[in-house]
Amino acid sequence: MESINTDSERSDKCNINGDCSPITDNESNNFNHAKNIDDISTPSELKFDEDFEFESFDIIEKRKDIEKCLANPDLVNLEQWQNFAKSKGGLICDKYRRKIWPLLVGVTQEELTDPPSLDELSTHPEYNQVVLDVNRSLKRFPPGIPYEQRVALQDQLTVLILRVIIKYPHLKYYQGYHDVAITLLLVCGDRASFPLLCRLSYGSGAPLAPFMQTTMQPTQHLLNYMLPILRRADHGLADCLDKAGVGTMFALPWYLTWFGHSLNRYSDVVRLYDYFLCAPPLFPVYVTASIVLQRATDVYQCDCDMAMMHCLLSRLPDDLPFEDILVTAEKIYNENDPTDLEDEVAALEKREEEQRKLDEERMRRRQEERRRGAGRGAARGWWVLRRPAHRRAALALTAALLAIYVYYRPELFRNSDESSDTK
Repeated sequence: MESINTDSERSDKCNINGDCSPITDNESNNFNHAKNIDDISTPSELKFDEDFEFESFDIIEKRKDIEKCLANPDLVNLEQWQNFAKSKGGLICDKYRRKIWPLLVGVTQEELTDPPSLDELSTHPEYNQVVLDVNRSLKRFPPGIPYEQRVALQDQLTVLILRVIIKYPHLKYYQGYHDVAITLLLVCGDRASFPLLCRLSYGSGAPLAPFMQTTMQPTQHLLNYMLPILRRADHGLADCLDKAGVGTMFALPWYLTWFGHSLNRYSDVVRLYDYFLCAPPLFPVYVTASIVLQRATDVYQCDCDMAMMHCLLSRLPDDLPFEDILVTAEKIYNENDPTDLEDEVAALEKREEEQRKLDEERMRRRQEERRRGAGRGAARGWWVLRRPAHRRAALALTAALLAIYVYYRPELFRNSDESSDTK
């Protein structure tokens, strides 16, 4: 690892390109997503691999090409940087990523400003929650770094997040945002990571913008594209998931954090970020579908049970072949544009809404039956107690239970007697 540079009622609107309408009214700064991700509070521990001891001929040649372009960056167009990021091996190492990631999203030299101090931002209403999440993200830091450097990195991460939500006050911080922020900070340092994170959070096509709305509706809508994507690729596998009723929630932490929260190997995380930074906003959902396709054998062998299937899919293996997965995702994307899937997503959401209403009606009927049963039971109990023999039996039972209670908990009555004596 290289050194570190110091539910509202109104629905949010968000399309498949990540464009979300800004919030114009003054809404509370509650953390709308903090309770929506069960696993976010227990991140995987990152393994920071050293550079490969052996590199293929293709990667060696790619290094030479990247270094040649970095020597004269003004002569290189955006498409060339994107080709480096998407092709096999991605940007290879953080030395190159630090310079190329900002270029992929159009960050200019003028935007690389020094951050304010943490004290200057400590009065922000979301400060305490951000600090809490940052403190929970220690496993995402390089292992073995000195205490002072770790504290400095935590402060930098807190400042980075607060700067963005202060600059764009209509955006709502969500739990998991810090996983994206720490990845950018580790690679690019505190000066470049701020405009980079701003680009990802706000503006036309900003991929994180749907996650930063007042409700989860835009995020859930986009994640719902996963099942139609999967059905286009493998109809039988989609039927298996549908039969188990597993839904899409197992992939929510993947999508919200660009897999930064769920993968154990740092090299896998940054490889995916190489691609996502120059891919369409919905591309991580295609990668999600491709991962499920990659694990088709495990899915078929799993019990057709929602809990079992969720448990299987939510835990990502360490040995996933991400180069193959990215190739598969790109192929599926090229063959199935998001606009071609809109009708299928709408039909899926209609079925889910109908099922939700049926479940609510079923629950309402059960509650009503329980209330009626309780009323009938109370009436029968009152009628029984009106009979003298049954009333005497009930009183005897009560006295017996009271005697047993006094026997096992005499201190309660002793304390009561002592307190009355002192009065």
